[in-house]
Amino acid sequence: MDVRLPNIGDGAEGSVVSIVVKPGDTVTAGQTIIEVETGKAVAGVPSPAAGTVGEIKVTQGQKIGPGAVILTLVGASGGAPTPTSTPKPSQSAAPRRAAAAAPVDDDDDGPVDDGAEEGPVPAASPYVRKVARDLGIKLSRVRGSESGGRVTIEDLGRYIARLERKIARAGRYAEEPKGLAFEPVNVDFAQYGPVTSEPLSQLRKVIAARMVENKVSLPHVTQFDEVDMTRIESLRAAHKAAYEKAGAKLSPTPFIIKALVAALQKHPRFNSSLNEVTETLILKQYFHIGIAVDTDVGLLVPVLKDADKKSLLEIAKELSQIAEKARDRKLGAADMQGGTFTISNQGAIGGGHFTPIINKPEVAILGIGKTALKPVVVGKTGIEARPLMPITISYDHRIIDGGAAARFTVDLVKALQEFSEGDVKL
Repeated sequence: MDVRLPNIGDGAEGSVVSIVVKPGDTVTAGQTIIEVETGKAVAGVPSPAAGTVGEIKVTQGQKIGPGAVILTLVGASGGAPTPTSTPKPSQSAAPRRAAAAAPVDDDDDGPVDDGAEEGPVPAASPYVRKVARDLGIKLSRVRGSESGGRVTIEDLGRYIARLERKIARAGRYAEEPKGLAFEPVNVDFAQYGPVTSEPLSQLRKVIAARMVENKVSLPHVTQFDEVDMTRIESLRAAHKAAYEKAGAKLSPTPFIIKALVAALQKHPRFNSSLNEVTETLILKQYFHIGIAVDTDVGLLVPVLKDADKKSLLEIAKELSQIAEKARDRKLGAADMQGGTFTISNQGAIGGGHFTPIINKPEVAILGIGKTALKPVVVGKTGIEARPLMPITISYDHRIIDGGAAARFTVDLVKALQEFSEGDVKL
């Protein structure tokens, strides 16, 4: 039997990250045969039946879509056959920017006619579909530039730019907008000196698209402060050995998460999301904290679920586990969904204050810099060297006002500087 790639998320294509089996291997039903990267997740593809691996039809790094043949299985038994639908052409089987069949009203001239007959809905990632749905744009009217007519976020941007130009020509604006952010730029940098180039990975393209949308669509304001970490460092020194004996590393991050949850419980708007369609604010009663992890393939944000219900030891252990999964690219889609607030901690790398971009649909994010000894005035005349940790809080100004952000920051700093030893003891 031919084993084909199942639909792993709204018809999305993926890149083959690794091939787990080789010809001649015996596999069981449900055993992972390849790993495929789609967006920010790496998913294992299971064998639908038991048998012996025959010919492998894909290569590492190849882009494949639902229905593409992965391998042949000899003597298959114990499972249902995979769909026999014609496989979607892989990215390597056609030019990357192949022209798709022209959909309705996607030229630069002519009237805008939303009542025109629509064509079939083209392929697009869940992210592109969400953006189009939020903007009220029908994907059947957008010309996709990827293989098979697949629509990208850039295609959507160019479509919006064309609509704006048509509106301008119709006289609704005084002049045509210039310098649109979505216009592609192709510069031959080799004319100025030697260069090298490398293709963007699927993950990097997803990160880029997300960052552009988050930065452009949310009015960011950033609050800056510093935390005296004397109390935290003292508690870490006193309990570090006990935590290591229990199999956990007592870094500052578990303390930060505990203090953050206490501040979020006191300021529920920071743990909310705006439903832009119904124009309602969703105040969440759960506390799922996203942890930005720096990996060799890009930034991943696994989510530590129900942080309010876990002890400092449980948080410390889980942090190590999810960070390891992120660096080994073993995170599934569920591991990175449902976050209510995100922490971006650069303290282990270095640097001070920075302005993190909010992880939409969340409304705020906490940035942590490197703790450093600095002179602090104690009393009226004394000066001591204290470990100060820089923090920044970026927030969505549609939901959170400056006064609320300042109060949240004050309470977060206080929760860290007055951390209870009772929450640390095992």
